[in-house]
Amino acid sequence: METRQLPRNPTRAVRIGNITIGAGHPIAVQSMTATKTQDIDATVAQVNAIAAAGADVIRIAVDSRKDADALAEIRKQTTANLSVDLQENYRMAEVVAPHVDKIRYNPGHLYHHEREKPWQEKVRFLADVAAAHNCAMRVGVNCGSVDPDKLGLFDEHDSISPMIASATEHCEFLDGLGFTRYCVSLKDSDPKKVVEVNRRFAEVRPDVPLHLGVTEAGMPPDGIIKTRIAFEQLISRGIGDTLRVSLTVPNDRKGEEIAAGRKILDDIAAGRVRSVVDYGLPTLNIISCPSCSRVENEAFVVLAQQVKEMTQYARDYAITIAVMGCRVNGPGETDDADLGLWCAPNFVNLKRGKEELGAFPYDAILPKLKHELDTLIASKTPTVS
Repeated sequence: METRQLPRNPTRAVRIGNITIGAGHPIAVQSMTATKTQDIDATVAQVNAIAAAGADVIRIAVDSRKDADALAEIRKQTTANLSVDLQENYRMAEVVAPHVDKIRYNPGHLYHHEREKPWQEKVRFLADVAAAHNCAMRVGVNCGSVDPDKLGLFDEHDSISPMIASATEHCEFLDGLGFTRYCVSLKDSDPKKVVEVNRRFAEVRPDVPLHLGVTEAGMPPDGIIKTRIAFEQLISRGIGDTLRVSLTVPNDRKGEEIAAGRKILDDIAAGRVRSVVDYGLPTLNIISCPSCSRVENEAFVVLAQQVKEMTQYARDYAITIAVMGCRVNGPGETDDADLGLWCAPNFVNLKRGKEELGAFPYDAILPKLKHELDTLIASKTPTVS
């Protein structure tokens, strides 16, 4: 199957155990255990199951000394790359660092413990611990726990700017310490906000690897769809070096997060997307949504392939054609394409941007599309010589 060479931001390389993110390395896929960390057998079993599903990094939450003691034993029983999710007690890093490959802290949570101590002192401690134990770090900024000092600097309805201000401040501080083995995550439960906050941060710090995710995404398939839309918009623009699909599933199904992440990456590379994206390429861009239970006529899959084959003569023109398989995604998701087709049970709707051109039988749509494509080409010049 043909895949696109997607652009990638020129981020620095960050090693996490036996993998490296950033600097053009493959986008890593992560997950997190949902077992009680102190239940060593259950947590080891879940870590190894998620690793077997193809996870590059697996995160474990540690919120107490008993959790940390359990983590030490868990480490002995798995070779997976482990990340630890520090909660409010930043000093726990010293106890867990010998057993993990990466430490994640939340800038907003640094205010909950030893409140009289400046956050800079706490981050210096974390960086020293990480460096001493050969660990990477993640600065994890969440919409629900933003640095309180940043919230007051912006309009109360602006949830994006405080997150960016907090992340960039921590990056600058870590850089000043000489610790650059870190990545950043900026997460929200709204896919649109995830896109905006990561896009804006990447403009300011294109060198910093980004971990992508949508918080509280929910149960599949909706949780996958919400996450997919955010990832499509970001990864297609070169933003993102590692990701997690956060799903509400039983413990024995946690591997589905990895499968969903891999599938999204494969689909983006092949142009099978649910939202119209600009790959930044000066060539014909055919996108089509992944086939799913919402597709109302399986002829959509054949049609998508026919469109790809028929339009090859226009490959040197920067034109986007979207082929969507159902009425849920079709009407709105084709708005941003130059030409769009969304497939109903017995007919195909043809659009030029937001303008509806009519509904046609499946066996009559290709000539109609070709006519519109020829008209569009007549107004353009090739972008590739």
